Amino acid sequence: MHSLAFTAESAANGVLTRDFTLGDIPGVLWSPAAPPASPASSSPASRASSPSPAPSPAPLVLLGHGGGTHKKHRAMTGRAHRLVTGSGFHVAVLDAPGHGDRPRGERDERDIAALREAQAAGAPEGPVVVPYNARLAEIAVPEYRALLDALLELPGIGGPVGYAGVGLGTAIGVPLVAAEPRIRAAVLGLHWPDALTEAARRITVPVEYAVQWDDERIPREACLALFDAFGSREKSLHANAGRHVDFPRHVEADSAARFLGRHLRPQADTTAATAA
Repeated sequence: MHSLAFTAESAANGVLTRDFTLGDIPGVLWSPAAPPASPASSSPASRASSPSPAPSPAPLVLLGHGGGTHKKHRAMTGRAHRLVTGSGFHVAVLDAPGHGDRPRGERDERDIAALREAQAAGAPEGPVVVPYNARLAEIAVPEYRALLDALLELPGIGGPVGYAGVGLGTAIGVPLVAAEPRIRAAVLGLHWPDALTEAARRITVPVEYAVQWDDERIPREACLALFDAFGSREKSLHANAGRHVDFPRHVEADSAARFLGRHLRPQADTTAATAA
């Protein structure tokens, strides 16, 4: 349905970054960069006598970015680099509909204007954000499943698969994880339960869920209701003090790397993630 095409490539600090399009949907794939060959191993004689074995396929983590951001936002880049350098994972993210390099439609503009009006008036944001994000998720979930199909065909990428995203990333992630049996663990957080409860009940894989205890945008009770709805036997709640904007990205990114490392490749050494 969607063809995957790489459009740009760069490597730095042990991470290979490749921009791609899935049909007309832009995204990024971060992977471990191959170490440079030593002078001895690069000689024809050494290559003939001791060929290098192909590396084992590494797990894949799909990311979902927050509302109003994009695939290369610092939260996405930072989390991806931790997962690549700390656990040797491949990491991919798509621009959500109407975000990043994807055009906004008239309905997007209306929803964003309604959100700004609610914020200016000090009114609750949930009645605007919940249906807006649910609409975007209806588009994004099939896109992510198509991306998963395409990436698992690439050499060096194998299962199992994980997912991580908060805010809009959770609005997309909950129905995606509920529908996609190849996803074996998920890191989520910071969202209302209203449109997600039914899908959350169908999720049985391990879940790590983050909330801001003093969140002025998403009531504490709403966050706890969504956590309670997950059908997973293994689920953990990360409650951080502070308001919505105080979300400790570095702390939660490190925790997510350890969590995904345990569930996607238990033998991986994830200790480097905390130093990234």
